Amino acid sequence: MIDDQGGQLGVMQPFEAMRIARERGLDLVEISPTANPPVCKIMDYGRFLYQENKRAHEARKHQKSLSVKEVKFRPATAEHDYQVRKNAIIRFLGEGHKVKAMVFHRGREMAHQEVGRAKMQRLLKEINDYAQVEQFPRMEANILLALLAPKKGAPKPPGKEAAAAKDGGVSSGQEAKG
Repeated sequence: MIDDQGGQLGVMQPFEAMRIARERGLDLVEISPTANPPVCKIMDYGRFLYQENKRAHEARKHQKSLSVKEVKFRPATAEHDYQVRKNAIIRFLGEGHKVKAMVFHRGREMAHQEVGRAKMQRLLKEINDYAQVEQFPRMEANILLALLAPKKGAPKPPGKEAAAAKDGGVSSGQEAKG
């Protein structure tokens, strides 16, 4: 038996322990039922539940939710589309997400899988600074896929601020005067 201050009260009968708990206006809670004899504690059970709930909420608040983003390519993906998708992958990795990069082959493209493989190898080489490969490229039916995770200590991906600085602070729709 443990009292509300954390002190030992010794071994006693359950009805005695209940009487002491009632006198103090608290609850008798069985802490360890498998111990011999079982361990009980005098406490405010409602307050205990509230603090446990609060602790669990704090733990969830600091927990980072991780999701897997999918980015799809085709062997015939045009250069501009490839760059847009590559930049999206870099942005997702910068946000801490994992990325599943996929190259879809359709119809006769299956006869020339090396084209899709070359596109995937190029992608992996270009994002090497931002990603580590968790699952190397492999074929699953007609899809070549690789799983990428953010690299520890990777440089921050270039954002909108960097693009504005590169343009000299000129946003779209405005012309530089002077």
